[in-house]
Amino acid sequence: MINQIITIFETIILAYLSIQVFYLLFFALAGKFSIKKYFPKAQKLRKIRIFIPGYKEDAVIIATARDAIKQDYPQDLFEVVIIADSFSEATLSTLKSLPIKVVEVSFEKSTKGKALQKAIEATAITPVDIVVILDADNHMTQGFLHAVNDAYEQGYQVIQGHRTAKDFKTPFALLDACTEEINNNIFRRGHVAVGLPSALIGSGMAFDWNLFVSYLKDIGDTSGEDKELEFRIVRDKKDVAFLDGKYVLDEKVAKTDVFSQQRSRWLAMQVEFLEKYFIEGWVQLLKGNIAFFNKVFQTYLFPRVMLVAVMVLWLIFTFIFASEHFNYSIGLFLALAFSLLLSIPSKWYNKQLLMAFLQIPGAIISMLKAMLKIGKARKQFIHTPHGDSEH
Repeated sequence: MINQIITIFETIILAYLSIQVFYLLFFALAGKFSIKKYFPKAQKLRKIRIFIPGYKEDAVIIATARDAIKQDYPQDLFEVVIIADSFSEATLSTLKSLPIKVVEVSFEKSTKGKALQKAIEATAITPVDIVVILDADNHMTQGFLHAVNDAYEQGYQVIQGHRTAKDFKTPFALLDACTEEINNNIFRRGHVAVGLPSALIGSGMAFDWNLFVSYLKDIGDTSGEDKELEFRIVRDKKDVAFLDGKYVLDEKVAKTDVFSQQRSRWLAMQVEFLEKYFIEGWVQLLKGNIAFFNKVFQTYLFPRVMLVAVMVLWLIFTFIFASEHFNYSIGLFLALAFSLLLSIPSKWYNKQLLMAFLQIPGAIISMLKAMLKIGKARKQFIHTPHGDSEH
């Protein structure tokens, strides 16, 4: 009887892990061997508004604002709007001296969604075609706005840029950068390759202005506004373009304590959207909306670092108990490792990457700490320097 129970337990766990690994492997292969999609140069240049919300981002916001206004796009066709929540007077004074618009906001409970709504109200009198959303530490590479405009002219109302690391200040920052590139390959490049919408990432993304205004309406207090936007977009069966190789540079997490705090928020958001859309995901699947079900399905998945840890523990378990599934589990672990390593840019393979891999145990510990703080994070969603969400 006990052996039967153990066998059933092993089968359930192994099925769950197999689904996750093969899901990642499928999209990793699709992304790696896909052909990059290039959009033809648009004949018409659209008006673009760039929203950059920040909460106590005095250390980085001025450099970001100065960088944003240097884009090689006609100056009369784009504007930069800083949404300033709890900035110092000195920072506000410097920002107001630049050729940008500053919208000051203050909330009892700050979220990016509410900040963006205030910015919409403050700028709605001046119409534009496209809105671009950046984080307070994001820098667009030259040509990014042109790339957004090109995709927009091809009929895409939602566009995700290729966000990547600004630099690698520490081995841990490089590890964090690797996770972002893994997600770029699997959830953006790989999804687009098989005809599904690219995932959004919280910044470096662009929308048709009117569509953005309508989707952001009643977004609520969630700090996972980009994920809520995604669900609304895929529910309406709208496509999302991925500007592969059109970069937005992002500051990566350099320390384990910040990593743990960030992941606590991400896990809390994942649980929130799993609860909110679990049933609707299956309803939409029956209606033929595969993209919506796929988005809900992603809330079932372990974060990549945690999946590696779970697979290692599973291997130890099957080895100790001499499980008949041990050999299959080894193959499953190798498939996971292959899908993740395949998604890291080949130019990053050097000694520094090896040092980054040595940070994985610390990242796993940070993830465990994050899991213990999910309840607290769900009660204390706040708008933070790294408030974007990811899988």
